[in-house]
Amino acid sequence: MAIIGNIIKGIIHATEIISSEFDAAEEQREVLKDLLETAKDTKFGERYSFKDILKSDNPENTFRDNVPFNDYNQITKNWWKDVQEGKKDITWPGNPDYFALSSGTTGKTSKRIPVTNAMVKSIRNAGIQQVLALRNFDLPADFFEKEIMMLGSSTHLEEHNNALEGEISGISASNIPFWFQNYYKPGKEIAQIDDWDQRVQRIAEKAADWDIGALSGIPSWIELMLKKVIDYHGLKNIHEIWPNLQVYTSGGVAFGPYEKSFNALLGKPITVIDTYLASEGFIAFQERPETDAMKLVTDNGIYFEFVPFKPEYIQTDGSLVQNAPSLSISEVELNQDYVLVISTVAGAWRYLIGDTIEFTDIKRAEIKITGRTKFFLNTVGSQLSVNKLDDAVQYLEKEFNIEIPEYTLCANRIDDDFYHCWYLGTESEVDNTKLVNSLDNFLKDANKNYKIARSKALEGVKVKTVLPSVFHDWSGSHKKKGGQVKMERVMGQERFAEWEAFVESKL
Repeated sequence: MAIIGNIIKGIIHATEIISSEFDAAEEQREVLKDLLETAKDTKFGERYSFKDILKSDNPENTFRDNVPFNDYNQITKNWWKDVQEGKKDITWPGNPDYFALSSGTTGKTSKRIPVTNAMVKSIRNAGIQQVLALRNFDLPADFFEKEIMMLGSSTHLEEHNNALEGEISGISASNIPFWFQNYYKPGKEIAQIDDWDQRVQRIAEKAADWDIGALSGIPSWIELMLKKVIDYHGLKNIHEIWPNLQVYTSGGVAFGPYEKSFNALLGKPITVIDTYLASEGFIAFQERPETDAMKLVTDNGIYFEFVPFKPEYIQTDGSLVQNAPSLSISEVELNQDYVLVISTVAGAWRYLIGDTIEFTDIKRAEIKITGRTKFFLNTVGSQLSVNKLDDAVQYLEKEFNIEIPEYTLCANRIDDDFYHCWYLGTESEVDNTKLVNSLDNFLKDANKNYKIARSKALEGVKVKTVLPSVFHDWSGSHKKKGGQVKMERVMGQERFAEWEAFVESKL
């Protein structure tokens, strides 16, 4: 009998009884006030008169009227450059203890995003909220006695200007509470290994010693780790060595494109739970099994704003025009794409995180990520968001009974005509003409703007298939293998030319 598991499960279920009624708008108003109050004497707070904003009749409106939007380049040039040089009280009191290094999927150089102790606490609190939400998933008591494999970046952090630097997953893992350390795998020693391949090799060697009940990490790298374990031990599926694996907490990218290839590694179905952890904070997590939408964490040091995702509000580099309207959580509507803007306990202010979302349930504050502002494919008016591209890939998987865990594309100009040029990562051989026709027809049916573009300046679709390993090698060649790394879904022409040259070198 799982005595400890029953106790833990009982405690988790008891929190449902004592939790108060949820009011996202009120929680957000309180978060904004706390942020403004804490930062009012910083250089940023003085520059934008936080004290006056706090005294106004409507701080939310005054805040968005007085403070400009910032993307990473803007806030770094004007403010975070001083933070990175070790100056105090710039956008948040004191100095940050960490910097999250993130090149994301679009930048050529690493971003250095401040991570304060308050943000570390915020991430931990959101993680606890997610654990408490497991009461909704009807998991057996013995699940709460199993170990959890958290596959992120290395926990070996470099010191720079009296702060420690690393990817956010490594920073988070280096700050796990003492009571969780016995559950956490692969453990401190292996987690500190910088080299991705060496780390996964050690995981494979130790796998038989662990009783893993849950996995956590970005789908592409979790898949590679599972394949390594399976191959190393000569298994048919991962459940032969981890029979109690019941939950996978996905994050970083939409799970949909990976679902088929991921399930092929399992011996039985498991529960997949989506999360939204970015370098800038823990944004949202899936709270209930009836939907794959995620609940915004509205009471935990992050204030959210939402800008309607319309071409007139987005500049060519993916940033916002300064007069773009923003909405609070009390003003949003269903089924509308919004650019997500955040202000945080790490000193990010009206910060463009780069993602677009839509609300699926406003009362519950539940959202889905629909794409990236820089990955929105709008050449010649096609207006394709990443979720539409993901849907198209999943359609091809079903249509041809194949697995396509990775893909990328570019709106490319060839002999004065525009084409959407796709690379699909698959180990299967499929007739290229059939792929092109199915992909093109699906997008015409799914998106009226694409259909109109195809009747005008968009000449057609081109498709090439390569092995999924080419995508992983591309990430590795940029020193970005593992951790928080995500493959670019949409590339600009210059980046796409680099990609095609890389692919050619692998053939």
